[in-house]
Amino acid sequence: MKYPLLLSWCQVVYSPPRGTLLLNNWGGVLFTIISFIFVMYCLGTYTIMWRYGSTRDYERIIVSCLLASAISFIANMIFWRGLHVRFNILNIFVLSGSLTGLRMLVRVIYNLYNEKTAIAGNRKRLMIVGAGAAAVIVAKDIANNVNLKYDLKCFIDDDPAKQKKRIYNSCVIGTRYDIEKICSKEKIEEIIFAIYDTSSKNKAELLDICSRTGLKVKIIPGVEAALTGELNLKKIREVEIEDLLEREPIKLNNKLIGEDLLGKTVLVTGGGGSIGSELCRQIVKFQPKKLIILDIYENTTYELQNELEEKYPNQKLEVLIASVRDKKRLNAIFSEQKPHIVFHAAAHKHVPLMEFSPCEAIKNNVFGTYNTARCAIENGVEKFVLISTDKAVNPTNIMGATKRMCEMIVQTLERENKTEFVAVRFGNVLGSNGSVIPRFRKQIQQGGPVTVTHPEITRFFMTIPEAAQLVLQAAAYAKGGEIFVLDMGEPVKICNLARKMI
Repeated sequence: MKYPLLLSWCQVVYSPPRGTLLLNNWGGVLFTIISFIFVMYCLGTYTIMWRYGSTRDYERIIVSCLLASAISFIANMIFWRGLHVRFNILNIFVLSGSLTGLRMLVRVIYNLYNEKTAIAGNRKRLMIVGAGAAAVIVAKDIANNVNLKYDLKCFIDDDPAKQKKRIYNSCVIGTRYDIEKICSKEKIEEIIFAIYDTSSKNKAELLDICSRTGLKVKIIPGVEAALTGELNLKKIREVEIEDLLEREPIKLNNKLIGEDLLGKTVLVTGGGGSIGSELCRQIVKFQPKKLIILDIYENTTYELQNELEEKYPNQKLEVLIASVRDKKRLNAIFSEQKPHIVFHAAAHKHVPLMEFSPCEAIKNNVFGTYNTARCAIENGVEKFVLISTDKAVNPTNIMGATKRMCEMIVQTLERENKTEFVAVRFGNVLGSNGSVIPRFRKQIQQGGPVTVTHPEITRFFMTIPEAAQLVLQAAAYAKGGEIFVLDMGEPVKICNLARKMI
């Protein structure tokens, strides 16, 4: 051979004029090397931690190589006139490939080390339901963080196009109908529900299937976390009963509510309770002139006062301790504060307790509502909104009967006075003080048994924020004498709900 192997290769990619060899153009070669180093430094490729390298980081290497090759090609054509076009083109492919490959090798070695460490540790066998963007973020977090005690075994997704596809070395191996079978076969210990772009009904159905496995189920926190990329395993939470609502959350007309509350003095009775306190949190967002919180129980009322003062330091707030049974005290408050709108949430709501204390239910619910309504009329209140319940429909218990009497009181008073009276009926408000949910949750935590009054009892369910917004919407719509009811989907058997929670 006339040339050694290296020089033969150079001859192929380099055809200089007048027979000059590559070895005689060290200036151009040196400039090419400096160009690559300079461009890659300016574009920040040396600051990347390649064990966590992403697609954009690898794209940055390729762009750097293209730019450096263009600079070196132009310089060589002007100053050295010896380096052939094929040499510069080869620069792009060889250097881009080798530089990217070396950095990928760093990541591969790091991942192999993580996998070896993971196998050595005691890790939970994990299934992820969903194979979309949120699932990929969770899988990536597991793959990159050796401290997470999870061994991702598989994904589940209903999309046929994703079946048998691999994500971070784990495969999509079935649909929702295979969850129970796969959990048994793969000896899954925990499930993460990682679908955020689905209907509430579909979500509830999938979670119901997951619950049948008897395994612990966790869920991604929400759409925002998945879309912004802020989702990780630390933010994944336990499944709440709200996740089992088989309908979309109610969205109401905030503009209309704002027009109704802006610059008004608003009084909320029972303001320290679960519904009343959420009402207050929603009301202050619409900048009333003054918010008056009235309740007989000082502890929760004091906590609410601190919360609102911290979040809304410029909001004028009045907190008063009083009983709706005391007409004289109520009249003094109405006379002094002159509220424009009254939300009457104060009541005894616990069904079994009221069965044993019917007189107290009547005194607090019926006469308390009458006292508050009379004070509203006597002091020129514009609107009076009564918080009622679906138990007032053909009532079968004392609490429901007292609430139906309250509705009849406000409808009767509406006919004779200028104050606009309106009632709003709730279903079972999840997490409220009168809800069965906290009781079921406590019984489950104690290991059972979970007690249900009757297996055929059904209830409609809504969240506390939905309930509060419904009241505000009713106040905005009120013309006088109406009873508003939220469309809460299909009723749920309390017995079935208890089983799902278990």
